[in-house]
Amino acid sequence: MATSERPWIAVLRYAGSRKNLLGSVCGLAGVGIALTGAAGALWPLVVGGLYAAGALIAPPDRPTAPEFAEEADRLDGLRADFARLRAYLADAELPDAARERLTALDRLVEALLAPGWVTDPEHLHVLARAVRQDIPEAVDAFVRSRWWSRFTPGAEQPEHHLERQLAALHEEAKAIAAALQEAEAVRQQIHTRYVEGRDG
Repeated sequence: MATSERPWIAVLRYAGSRKNLLGSVCGLAGVGIALTGAAGALWPLVVGGLYAAGALIAPPDRPTAPEFAEEADRLDGLRADFARLRAYLADAELPDAARERLTALDRLVEALLAPGWVTDPEHLHVLARAVRQDIPEAVDAFVRSRWWSRFTPGAEQPEHHLERQLAALHEEAKAIAAALQEAEAVRQQIHTRYVEGRDG
């Protein structure tokens, strides 16, 4: 789900980020200290250090969770919502292990949402709940709690919860895929018996 972006876009994004804004404010405070003469010849280090400190303590920018207008469990609407979810997830900063789990889940959901596969209303409901609620909530909760976790050392890391949630969602999707595979196997067996059993 990750997408690559051009370096100048990343620079523009950082320029408007909370980290840069708070770092700039702290850097300006360093300039004020330097103008009083309190920093002496070390004023560049004071300004740079205060900028870095401000950038480090600033809460990270987080992508806005997508809003889904389609409420019904119809395949076309669900596929459109899945595309919006993918765009949101591409902007989320996730640890490598969680990103791998999310990529595996993404591929499975993409296959299940391909036209002509999932028709059972219960299966569509499970997929709709995952796309519109469970996955964005899991990622948003992780992004929010990750920043606070550095103030409570020793607490359970938020990525552990994210990985567990994504693993559970992957199992739900695998169960749907297994049901589809079983249904196709039964259909194939029935057709084999029909072909072998008919006359001439």
